[in-house]
Amino acid sequence: MGTRPPSPALQKRPARAQVIGDGIAWTARWSLRWLLIAAGVVVLGLVVGRLWSIVLPVALALLLASVLQPASRWLEARLRFPPALAAASVLLGGLGALVAIGFAIAPAVGGQAGDIFDDARAGLQDVQDWVQAQDFITRDQVDAAIQAVQDRLSSSGDAIASGVLTGVGAATSMTVTVVITLILTFLFLKDGRHFIPLVERVAGDRTGAHLAEVMRRCWKTLGGYIRTQAIVSAVDAVLIGTALLIVGVPLAIPLAILTFLGGFVPIVGAFVVGALAVLVALVSDGLTGALVILVVIVLVQQLEGNVLSPWLQSKSMQLHAAVVLLSVTLGSTLFGITGAFLAVPFVAVVAVVLRYLDEVVTERAAPGLRDPEPETVHGPDPEGEPSPRT
Repeated sequence: MGTRPPSPALQKRPARAQVIGDGIAWTARWSLRWLLIAAGVVVLGLVVGRLWSIVLPVALALLLASVLQPASRWLEARLRFPPALAAASVLLGGLGALVAIGFAIAPAVGGQAGDIFDDARAGLQDVQDWVQAQDFITRDQVDAAIQAVQDRLSSSGDAIASGVLTGVGAATSMTVTVVITLILTFLFLKDGRHFIPLVERVAGDRTGAHLAEVMRRCWKTLGGYIRTQAIVSAVDAVLIGTALLIVGVPLAIPLAILTFLGGFVPIVGAFVVGALAVLVALVSDGLTGALVILVVIVLVQQLEGNVLSPWLQSKSMQLHAAVVLLSVTLGSTLFGITGAFLAVPFVAVVAVVLRYLDEVVTERAAPGLRDPEPETVHGPDPEGEPSPRT
């Protein structure tokens, strides 16, 4: 009895070596593509690092312009202001509001700074006495540590002087950055409306239309994120500041303002400012006051993370909390506190670009078709014929 030849369906299948070779070739091609993409990202990062003195004021100016643009456009539409006058009015009005807030909190800070210093010194003395009473650290060890710090300071005079000069240089650089940012913000408010039509004209009808749509979506997302984050931060500042006032914590108003500013650095900012508020409550009102402030901060953060942020930012960001945390961590590692501040807006803009690309791919792909699934062949059926492929 002769052997039955394989069916035509099996004869069309490639050999096992060819299947493995195709898989290795596919993996190699995609590995090379991803390596090229990674190399492009690294080169882009190096370029940004080299041009950081230019990139930083441009990024800050874009953030400010996205927030101030609605007010500037309102002045142009309702009060018939020329673009330059509307931009200058909104920018000067915003700066005036910041200066007014600074003058408003200055008396509170100046009047309570001495009290918080005395409370902090007394609290540190209490902590030192408690530690020594528990025999964790002896007084001789504390005195030796203080003497070591003094010796270290006295032997590091040159380094300290160099650090002072570096700080002066950093302050000068920050002043220049602020001035450039304000000038760019005015120019973006005044002439930014002409940029997208220019890009469309230079890039051509086909490419320009895509670039214009992406830029419009990015601008909308950027402005929506900043305004939404401002609302969330304001709610946090009001709730935590009210708790600080009720408990009687010194510098409650400045701490509330720090809470508002820290809210623009997601997750990390809230954690750092919250820890500062708990520490101030601990040295000024004792353990009970610190626990009360800690509970309030935890509850406020739960309200923000589970109610306010998802509800307000669902239309503007749509980023997972893990993405936000990793982006803030990477931004702070590469560019410090400035990178932490700009990380989430940058990732939000990247997400908008990726979503638009997905829309374009979905639109151009054939409707109703999916990638072919791998074929599987079961063993022969009882009659010896191979089973149908599934």
